[in-house]
Amino acid sequence: MDHLVGKAIHDWGMIADKDRILVGISGGKDSQTLLHLLFSLQKRAPVKFDIIPVHVDPGFENSFVKELEGYVGTNFYPLRVEHTDYGVRAHSTENRENPCFLCARLRRNRLFEIAKEQGCKKIALGHNKDDIIETLFINIFYSGKIGTMKPRQSFFNGDLDIIRPLAYVEKKEVVLFSKMFGFPEFVNNCPSANMTKRDEIRQMLEKLYKQNKHIKGNIFRAMGNVASDYLLEIEND
Repeated sequence: MDHLVGKAIHDWGMIADKDRILVGISGGKDSQTLLHLLFSLQKRAPVKFDIIPVHVDPGFENSFVKELEGYVGTNFYPLRVEHTDYGVRAHSTENRENPCFLCARLRRNRLFEIAKEQGCKKIALGHNKDDIIETLFINIFYSGKIGTMKPRQSFFNGDLDIIRPLAYVEKKEVVLFSKMFGFPEFVNNCPSANMTKRDEIRQMLEKLYKQNKHIKGNIFRAMGNVASDYLLEIEND
């Protein structure tokens, strides 16, 4: 897995000398894997960079925040925890949108604010190769557009970048990695857990992957091999 992460970092110029990188920690296998790999890379990389782990608590009952805070603080760096009501608000009657969409947007915006406060010009998130492919289909099916999450994406005229060092790593590799290192399991207490549009897309894709082992790789390559001359052009009146 190290070589895939290293390749993604190199291909997309994700980390530079003296970077301060905010690392979003959800408590899931992906973000734990990301933190572990960046912590390891920090010790041997030719460039120097700082890691600031941050968890945005969505505010549900029976939170695992204390356990997560203890684990990250003991094994890596002190974890900054932001206590919010974003998840509760997203699932309340005031929200007419998809709960996951609103919660994710609010949490991301808070990460942007914290990054600015901490002098971080980069935010590292644990999205993997499967997440990037699934996002393509979510956008096609539910937003009517072709697009996905890029391994490195700039915001605010280049003042802040989101980087995804696990962009070339498949979910199954993350699962194996987490088992190998015995990562603790923090149970997601979101009411929408395992009932999202992403879960539906994931199940659809898994069926296709079982039929042909080349499909996942072909989809991923296709996102960087767009035949724009063969896409529809909408003419405005």
